[in-house]
Parts: sequence; structure tokens; C-alpha cells
Amino acid sequence: MSSTDAATRQAATLPTAPRTRRWRAPGGTRPAPVHYALLAPAQMLLVGLILLPAIYVAWMSLQKVSFGADPVFVGLANYRALIADTVFWRAAWNTFLVVNAVVYGELLLGLGLALLVSGWMPFRRVIIALLIAPYAINEVSAVAMWRFVLEPDIGMVSWALVQSGIGQLDWSADPTDALALAALLSIWMHTPFTFLILYAALQGVPQDVREAATVDGANAWQEFRHVILPFILPALLVALMFRYITAMRIFAEVWLLTEGGPARMTEVLAVYLYRTAFRYHEFGLASATAFAMVLLSLAVAAPYLWAAWQRMFRHA
Repeated sequence: MSSTDAATRQAATLPTAPRTRRWRAPGGTRPAPVHYALLAPAQMLLVGLILLPAIYVAWMSLQKVSFGADPVFVGLANYRALIADTVFWRAAWNTFLVVNAVVYGELLLGLGLALLVSGWMPFRRVIIALLIAPYAINEVSAVAMWRFVLEPDIGMVSWALVQSGIGQLDWSADPTDALALAALLSIWMHTPFTFLILYAALQGVPQDVREAATVDGANAWQEFRHVILPFILPALLVALMFRYITAMRIFAEVWLLTEGGPARMTEVLAVYLYRTAFRYHEFGLASATAFAMVLLSLAVAAPYLWAAWQRMFRHA
């Protein structure tokens, strides 16, 4: 055996340094500088409209700020004031109740409507147009319209409830009725968003797979659970995440109905923030509230964003 062959065999047995894995696009090509240049305007817009204001709000949350006074650095005093404020915790609890009722109510209603419309149905286009019509109405106009309809003294719904023997719906004095009504209004206005996402996802379920499940003897529930649900689950999670984040900012429904009353019993976090900033002019405390809402939204979105990141770089 020659010395060259021996050296080759020895080199083959030596451990090799791990290769640095660089991210590649799904097509297998590395991003070129022009790709980053094309993304730059959108990224700059996000930085200007989201990142910089968030940094400014975080800075203001550490200050004592009001009209006609210079900012004074107070550290975490605003956050300590939030923790000690019982009205803040009541608003946080009301937000938790309303947001969960809204999100899961919309999810169930939107999924049911999407399943219903995706099957055979006469005048499907007309029905879809009617289902998404509430999404085209301005929130303020929609809440004002339903407020007049549900007015305890002269509203048509209240009159019908009294005539039927159920009794008057006094949401102006009962905090539970007021929060329930705010949740129902939000569900009515935003269910079309969830419906459109899930209806589009249902159109992507292969028809031959559904037919094969029917031939194999699957009933409607088994077909939904084992065939349809796995296909629409990503869209379901997207709708869930987006509605959690946007419902966390619920404001118009509560403010236009009760303004947080009676005795601030129906306040949610957005109403608490608005009142703190524009009624009491405590902008530092309001910024702390806003930053707490941002952290809550990030906590809701974090699991989905982590899963999306993992899927993106799984084959990198």
C-alpha cells in the first residue's frame, strides 16, 4: 500500500467539522440583495408604524407625563400603580371574559356557517354576501344602530321581550347584561372575518378524500374530525390568533354602550386606557396600560409565531 493511499484512508477516518447551515429559500436558492431591497419598504413601514411607537410608549410608561408639565422619570412607579389599582384588575377581568366569549363564539359560529355554506345550497352567493355584510359596516354606526334597537325604554327588542313576558333587558344598569350585549355586538360585527378564512380553507379540502371517507363508511362527525379538521386546522389557528389580538382592543362596543359604567363596572382595558389618558391626562399610566396590552397580545401570538418559525427553517 502506497503512502498516498494510507494518507487518504487516514483523512477519511478523521472527524470533519460540522458544516454551517445557511438559510435557503424553499426553492433552494439563497436570497439575493435585490430580494432584501424589495422587502425594505414594507419593513421600514413596519418599523415606522409599529416598532418606533412601541419603543416610545415603553419610554413614556417609565415617565410621569401630563399636559403642561415636563416628563419626569419615575421608573416602574406606573406599573406598580397599575398593580395596586382595583379598577385596572376589574377591567382586565372584564376583558378576559368578553374576549374569550367573542373569540370562541365567533369561531364556532363562523365554522358552522362555513360548513353549512360549503355544501350544496341554493343562492349561495347571495347568502355569502348577506353573511359578510356586517363586516362592511362601520363599528360606530353598527353599535349606535343596535343601541337604539336594544334601548331599554323604547327599543324594539326590549318591547318584544316585555310583550313576550321575559322582561326588560336593562343593560344600562346591569353590568352583566351590558358586557354580554357588548360581546354579542362584537360577534355580530366580526364573525364574517372568521367565516371568510374558514370558508376559504374548506374550499381547499380535496373532494376525493371526502368521498373516500364516505365510501369507507364515515359519518358526518367522523368525516369532519378525521378529514376536514386536519386540513383546516392551520386556518383555524390563524383566525384564532388574529381575533384574540384584535378582540383584546375591544373599545367601541363598550364605550358607546355604557362608557364603562355604571361605576366603571363594565370597563375593559381599552376603555381604562382611554379614560386614563384623555379624562385624567395621566399619559405615563396610560402608556403602562398600553404596553401591558402589547405584552398580552404577544403572549397570545407567541406560540403560533414560534411554530411558524420552526416550519420555515425546518429544512434550512
